[in-house]
Parts: sequence; C-alpha cells; structure tokens
Amino acid sequence: MSCNYAEGLSPYENKGKLGAPEKFDGQDEVESKVDQLASWIQEAKHIVLHTGAGISTSAGIPDFRGPRGVWTLEKKGEKPEINVSWDDAKPTPTHMAIAKLVEMDIVKFVITQNIDGLHLRSGVPREKLAELHGNMFVDQCDKCKKMIVRDSPSPTVGQKYTGTDCPVYKDNGRKCRGKLRDFVLDWEDNLPDDDLTISDSHSMMADLSIVMGSTLQIIPAGNMPLYAKKYHENGKLVICNLQPTKHYSKADLNIHTYVDDIMTKLFNKDCYLGLSIPEYCADQDPVRRMADNRDLPESGYIDYTQCPNLARTFKKRGDDIHEQYLKIKREEKKRKSLEPEKCTKLIKLEQKVITEKKSTKRILKKSVKSEETIKSESKESSVVHIVEEVIDLDSDDNDNSDIKDIHDELKVEIKQDSLALGMCIYCLGSLANRGGMGGIMNSNSIRLDKLTNDLNRRLNESLSKNGDSGGDTTDISDTNSDSDALEVIEEIPIVVQSVTGSC
Repeated sequence: MSCNYAEGLSPYENKGKLGAPEKFDGQDEVESKVDQLASWIQEAKHIVLHTGAGISTSAGIPDFRGPRGVWTLEKKGEKPEINVSWDDAKPTPTHMAIAKLVEMDIVKFVITQNIDGLHLRSGVPREKLAELHGNMFVDQCDKCKKMIVRDSPSPTVGQKYTGTDCPVYKDNGRKCRGKLRDFVLDWEDNLPDDDLTISDSHSMMADLSIVMGSTLQIIPAGNMPLYAKKYHENGKLVICNLQPTKHYSKADLNIHTYVDDIMTKLFNKDCYLGLSIPEYCADQDPVRRMADNRDLPESGYIDYTQCPNLARTFKKRGDDIHEQYLKIKREEKKRKSLEPEKCTKLIKLEQKVITEKKSTKRILKKSVKSEETIKSESKESSVVHIVEEVIDLDSDDNDNSDIKDIHDELKVEIKQDSLALGMCIYCLGSLANRGGMGGIMNSNSIRLDKLTNDLNRRLNESLSKNGDSGGDTTDISDTNSDSDALEVIEEIPIVVQSVTGSC
C-alpha cells in the first residue's frame, strides 16, 4: 500500500505543507458551486482533469499531506490506520465518472500524480492519460522502453529492476534482451518524457482545468492547471479539494467537499439526464486480465507504452500555442514600452499647443493695443484747440487803429481754425464709420459745418463794414457782428468736445 511506497522512496526533507485543516462547504453552497461547474463544463471546448491522492481515499488508500496523511503522520512517528493493499483497492465513483466523461469526449485528457493505477483499472485509455509519477502496476524495459501492465503491484519503487525479462519481440522476430524496471518514480527521477510532453500540450489547450484531490504542491504537475488561465483569455480553473491549495486564490471556483459527492451531484444534473456513473467492472480491468491470463493480445501482454508519435504531434501543437502566447506578450511589451514615449510626445505636443496659444494671445493683445493706440492718436489729433482771445473792446486803451489788425488776425485765425475743424471732421468721420457711429458723427459734422460757415460769414461782414469806413474810428461796442462772432468762437470748442466725447 501507500505506506510501503512512501518507505521505499529516498529520504527527502522538503515534502511540502503537511496536515492543513480540512474545510467543508455547506450543502446549499456545494449545490450552487456544482451548478456553476456543470455550466462551465457545457461551455468549455477542451477540458483537462488533474487528479491527486484525494480521489483515492475512498478506495482505502491514504493521502500524503492530509490531517491523517502518510507524511503528516510520518513526521509524528506514526502510520496510517488504513491498511488496504494495492490489489484490493478498487476505482472509486470519481475514477469511474472520469472514465465516463473521457469516453463521452467531454474530458479530453487526464493528468494524474497518483501511482495507484486506479485510472488504468477504471478504463481510461492510455492515449487519454498521463501518469507523471508512475504506476505500481506497470513495468518498463530498460532497452526498448516498452511499458508492460503487471498482474500485481510492483515489489519495488524508484525504477529498480523487478527481476523480470522484457517479453517484447522485435520486428525481426528476435526477443528483446532488456530487463524490466518498476515504473514508480523516486523524488529526483525525471518525469516520463512523452507523458510530460502531452500533459503540457493538453494543459495549454485547455480552457477549463479541473483539479480533484490535490494540493498542487509538487511541480511541474502542480502548475499545469494554471495554463488554462495563462494561455486563454477566458480560461477557468476549478479546484475540488478539502484542504487549501497552493493556487487557491487563483482559482475561479473552489469546492470544499468529497470529490465523490461532487461527481455524483454533477451526473444528477439535468445536463447529464440519462447518465449515471458506471460501476467498476473487474472483467475489463487490465490488471485482472493479466492476473487471470484472459483476453490478452497474441503477444501475451498488454502494451501500456505512451505513443511517441502522439507525443510529437502534441508537442508541435504546444509549441505553436506557446509561440503565439509569446508573440502576444512581445506585442504587449512593445506597446507598453512605446506608451511612455507616446505620452512624452503628447505632453510635448500639448506644451507646444499651449505655447502657440500664448504666443497667439500676445499677438492679439499687441494687435488690439496697436489699434487702440491708433484710435487714441487719431482721437487726439482730431481735437481742435481753439485759442480764445478775449478782447476787451470796451476798453478805452484800445485804439481804433488796432481793431482792424485784431480783426485781420482773428480772421486769419478763424480761417486756420476752419481748416483744423475740417480736418477734425474728416478724422472723426473716418473713426465713426469704422466704429459704427456714423449717425452720431453725421449730425455733429453738420452742426460744425454750419457753425464754421456762419462764423466765416459774420466775420467777413464785420470786417467788410470796418473796411468801408475808410479807416475812420468806429464805436465797435455798437456793432453786434464782432460780439456774435465771439459767441460763435466760444461755442465751437463745446461742439468739438461733444463730438470727440461721442467717439
């Protein structure tokens, strides 16, 4: 039994985490989780099952790391109470359910770490099964590498010679001269190449990995269930185990109850209506057939060799999947490496845009300022400064001889002012037309023209009267023309101020 197997292995200190407490989900929770599992099984395209010692405990074979496991008790100096021989152990409901799912092509492949041979005895075909740690009921030739089913458990472990010659005959008719070794791996032994290759490839192809009865502490088998999530975007991992597992947090679903109960509930679901877990049949058990020497091939033995051609085919598939995965990762890495550069370019572009905006604002401000300066200068140039000379005509100190000179000077000044007024009107009219104030300027311009014309007319009349007197003195205080002219002169700045103020 497993105790003898454990004792036959080489000493090894690091046997993983031992004796972790078991957990049981409530019945309702189990029902809900099994429903979810059934749904995912229906949706999945490639299902791979990974099994450990936990699926054989109901057959009387103790596990290794459970609370009453072989190595857990060994650490305490104890041995398991269960003492069922390898011969007497029979496939459990879980083994038989797995065989049925494989037969229906629902499960594509089974990967096991168990060496009890119960998958072989339940009827799982060799091409659908990888036994990574070996099998107590199989020997292997050291020369031709053929694997032969035994009629009883191997007396040795660790790939030692069993004392039996190879029964295989070569194609030329000669018997192989090889010797048989047990197919039970020790701690440091290499895993069987073909089984490992096919297991890797199927694990990569799987979009649903289901683990049953394993804490996944031994690698590489313990990491293979993760491939479903690694190589498939929507890949899922389901772990059915009583103890917490190494990849508990990575699983999409953890079911804590006996695996036999899980399989029974699963087969009772509507999606499996009409199906039932088959019973173990000794007549179909290859080990029993060898023991009874019945229904054997002409060669007299049952060949259990993994097909090398199948391994090469699956290796190519696995390599293609892995290469595609690496290609995607390289593209992601390249994209991530370019993202900082893109961000830097975007930042520089954004800074450039901001700088250009600021530059544009400065140009606009300068343009507006220039326009305002032009308007201000135009406005200032349009202001007419009229010098008003208040002459006291009633003063006795003034000679009549000076009046004409004053009138002449005043007339010249008025003419100059008239020209200035004309320029003012022109400038103000131009500004008003640009500023949308044509109506205001039009009315004020008319007023200025009228005042200017009226001023010139009245001054000319006044001067002409004084000229007709022949130079004789005249009492200009009696003359209203000059006073009227002065009144007009006084009014002009007020009108000009109102015109410029309107602008």
